[in-house]
Amino acid sequence: MKLKLFGAVGMALLLAACSDHANKNVNTGAATQQVGPAPGSEADLVATAGDRVLFAFDKSGLSDDAKATLDKQAAWLAKYPQVHVQIAGNCDDRGTEEYNIALGERRANAAHDYLVAKGVDASRLTTISYGKDRPTAPGDDESAWSQNRNAITAVQ
Repeated sequence: MKLKLFGAVGMALLLAACSDHANKNVNTGAATQQVGPAPGSEADLVATAGDRVLFAFDKSGLSDDAKATLDKQAAWLAKYPQVHVQIAGNCDDRGTEEYNIALGERRANAAHDYLVAKGVDASRLTTISYGKDRPTAPGDDESAWSQNRNAITAVQ
């Protein structure tokens, strides 16, 4: 009986000790493994700089919040000069397909041009417009529409 009790207590202590290392670097003896997004990855971009900027209705001009996010993206891209990204311009579902494709292109180009002005080599950036074909937020109200008016930067 005592042996089972000691075994259960020992297992609990072992599990508690392991949980302290869940969000830290783990030393495996031979090398230290990083826990979290791989440096220079899509997940790292999202966690470090953010991957999207939002736009006002029927606009392609960058807000101060959008510029702040793009400043972080420019710094992140400077840290990882081997990384290439694609900027996708998107719209909410109002308007014609042709109009939204053109508006999405202007949005992607606005983000592209801002990053280039901040020193990112244009050869590392591509743009595409999805118009209203790739909504990121479901729904047919202002809350969803405001999230779907964006330019999303993705690691290629």
